[in-house]
Amino acid sequence: MASRALSIAFRRGFKTSARRFESVATTTSTGVPGAGAVPPLPARKPVGAFRGGLFGFFFGSTLAGSAVYYYALQEYKASNDLLTEDIYALQNAVDRLSKYLVTLEEKMEALEKKRK
Repeated sequence: MASRALSIAFRRGFKTSARRFESVATTTSTGVPGAGAVPPLPARKPVGAFRGGLFGFFFGSTLAGSAVYYYALQEYKASNDLLTEDIYALQNAVDRLSKYLVTLEEKMEALEKKRK
């Protein structure tokens, strides 16, 4: 019986101390209870599977598109450099050929003059 009385008294004391703790926790330096209570954060709306999938699709498409664009740009620059180099080589070959033809024509004219 004594243990029962002790347990009842202990429970009453615990309940009153818990109430005191709650009232002390919300009291601010101004002494007004509840003035320092922080309002709860608004509930975040979860991103649905459709919106998340759509966002992931657009993000992946943008990422893949930019990678393809970068790759195509690098390939274009490389092929453009090779083509430019080939054009310069062809121009040099044409210049050498025209110089050779001019000298050959001069030699032919010189031979014709000697025959006459």
